[in-house]
Amino acid sequence: MKDEYKLTVGLEIHAELNTMTKMFCDSKNDPDEIRPNVNICPVCMGHPGTLPVINKEAVKSVLRLGVAVGGTLADYTEFDRKNYFYPDIPKGYQISQYKHPLVSGGELAGVKITRIHLEEDTAKSIHNEQGESLLNFNRAGVPLMELVTEPVIHDAETAGRFAKELQLTLNYLGIAEANMEKGEMRVEANISVSKDGALGTKVEVKNLNSFRAVERAIKYEMDRHIALIETGGKVVQETRGWDESKGETFSQRLKEESQDYRYFPDPDLPKLFLSEIVEFGIESLKATLPELPAGKRARLMAL
Repeated sequence: MKDEYKLTVGLEIHAELNTMTKMFCDSKNDPDEIRPNVNICPVCMGHPGTLPVINKEAVKSVLRLGVAVGGTLADYTEFDRKNYFYPDIPKGYQISQYKHPLVSGGELAGVKITRIHLEEDTAKSIHNEQGESLLNFNRAGVPLMELVTEPVIHDAETAGRFAKELQLTLNYLGIAEANMEKGEMRVEANISVSKDGALGTKVEVKNLNSFRAVERAIKYEMDRHIALIETGGKVVQETRGWDESKGETFSQRLKEESQDYRYFPDPDLPKLFLSEIVEFGIESLKATLPELPAGKRARLMAL
């Protein structure tokens, strides 16, 4: 019965970049800081009247990754406001990229990439045993790369291999530690199953923080979807979390669509014409690349 179904997975992977300062301000970017709310300023705290400034090194880091995976670098790009209210977003919106990502296309570990863009991270929510929810804004505004794959993954192992290869590539480029245990790299999997070859109803499983969790969550969701369909139920498009101790997913909320975020260009940030910046040229960026994991493996195997 299970063999009659086709699994389709697309990944969204976030990785914090290791720049000296945050994405739109000069607050220190330090993932090892244990004191709460010390690396903050009026900009990353969303105080009225403050103006963001683009972190050039963060842009360059994403462009270098784009070159490494064979993507197309944007000439024109801009930042957008992704509007939603949540306690870890002090401005009431997140600065991200929507229609004009820094990188389009590319491929890594045999998986085609849709886009790679840049945004700011959120604050960190801490829920203690007393039932209190606390916020640490040290992480708010940290440069966050988001990579989105095409829905071309058809087994959990391929998803795990892709995530591992991306982490390794980020390490080789020196642009991110991507330590999953510390939350510096987070994986989200968009999962569907179908019999007829068309895409089924998509469910997103968020914040998978280990390669093992990525594979286990995908396998669990595949089995859950098939069981629902076989018993006459219906898969609901929603966002789910992963419970590592139970080895199962749980419902969090109905899945939002892009229109729910009311994206529009951020009026406080300039449009970027990247071809006008010499160090953002493809040849200049290629000159900064080290030997990458795939090339190194091929060279060593040929010895």
